Amino acid sequence: MNDWFKFSSNGLFAIILTAIGIYIALVILTRISGKRSFSKMSSFDFAMTVSIGSILATVIVSKSVSLQYGIIGLVLIYSLQMIVAAARRWEPIRNLVDNKPTLLMKNGQLLKDNLTKCKVTESDVKAKLREANVIKLSEVKAVVFESTGDISVLHGADDKAIDDWIMDF
Repeated sequence: MNDWFKFSSNGLFAIILTAIGIYIALVILTRISGKRSFSKMSSFDFAMTVSIGSILATVIVSKSVSLQYGIIGLVLIYSLQMIVAAARRWEPIRNLVDNKPTLLMKNGQLLKDNLTKCKVTESDVKAKLREANVIKLSEVKAVVFESTGDISVLHGADDKAIDDWIMDF
């Protein structure tokens, strides 16, 4: 408990050097693996982002984890992400790691069972409709709870239909 309030210039210097080192490693690995590293396209991508944050925090402030171990941890997480991203070409892997979009509203009608399944409230949907500048429910073609956790609103004139390719899920 007494260690919580101790301060040393050596400790501060170690934190500064470790933060700089792990940051440089993070930038290099992100450049190598690409923009997908911090996307939120699937639950696996989200898990990777959380893992990276945890590694960074632990390496920077913990005396028990060295910079070298932190870099090794980052390399492993990035490697796993690149392997899974490549394996997602196969449908069984894609089904395992990707979330499926869910239709919350169709042709102006709420799909209450889907709202319950996704733990989304009518208030959440109303807020997204307002955000999308919807003023009449008859304009709403679909409201989709995306695999990323975002809610998309597809709306337009009554006489226009949504292409099947867009709604294929």
